[in-house]
Order: sequence, then structure tokens, then C-alpha cells
Amino acid sequence: MSEIAVEAAGLPSTNGGPDPLGLDPKATVLAREDFLSGKLVVKGTGQVLGNFSGQIESDGDILIGPEAHVEADIRGARITLAGLVRGNVIATSRLKITSSGRLEGDATVGALIVQEGGVHYGVIRVHPEGVPETPHERTQVQAQPVVVPLRAAPNPVGRVRKFWGEFF
Repeated sequence: MSEIAVEAAGLPSTNGGPDPLGLDPKATVLAREDFLSGKLVVKGTGQVLGNFSGQIESDGDILIGPEAHVEADIRGARITLAGLVRGNVIATSRLKITSSGRLEGDATVGALIVQEGGVHYGVIRVHPEGVPETPHERTQVQAQPVVVPLRAAPNPVGRVRKFWGEFF
């Protein structure tokens, strides 16, 4: 896989108005008809509106557009999913899954927002105190099983019979 570093292009917005998802109009954009495979490193804000396969890293905001199809692991500060993402996500600040968004993979986040209709299949770990540098992996959990001692619970049926037996 090739590595591609992309920086914000600084192009003016084509629709003349603010972005409805709240992102900067001067963002790196992978257009709807485009397909890219590899490692995408974005300095600042980025938008993926087309198809992408590989890895995405950003020190700013990432938007996965409503018609996007992404099969990648994504790492960024604030990530907004409005399209389909298959892969693991690490959002150091916030992960937002919009009503058209779908995440199929695990997520480690600082905060989580899921709008009605948003879909997630996987495990979400929320760390309000801050996302750790190395995300907690399932293998660590399986390596150290938790042992819970069991003890017999009292039988409430016997108490009920004894209580009602006094009346009959």
C-alpha cells in the first residue's frame, strides 16, 4: 500500500453557505466519484465523500460523507460518520454517528453522539478522561479472565409457604 500525505487545499465553498455538518469549507476532500486506496494523512480538517480503503489519520476533524464507502481504520480528534465505515475508529475528542451513518467495527472515543437512525456494530469504549495512547484490546481482556465467586441464593419460595401457611 502506498502512503499519501494530503494537506488542506484552501478552496472556497462551492455552495456559498456553511456546511450543515459544521465542518470547515476549506477542507481536504475526496470527491464522491473518487476512489483512493492507501494511507491518508490529513493535516487539519478532512472530508471523504467517495470510496476509500486503507488508513486515515488526522490531527483535526474528519467527515465521512453520506454517500461515502470507507473500509479503513480511522484516527482523528473529532470524527463525524454520515456514510458507511467498515473498520476501527479512534476519536480522541468525539465520535458522531449521524442518522445516515453506519459503523461496522470497534470504536475508542472521548465522547459519543449517535443520532436517531445511526447504526453501530461493534464495541465502543468511551474514555471521558481522555483516550489512552494504546487502545485497550480484547486480547488483554481474554488473557486475564475475571473470576467471580458464586454463592447460593436464598430460596424465597420457602419463606412464602411459611408465611401463607400460618393463615391456612
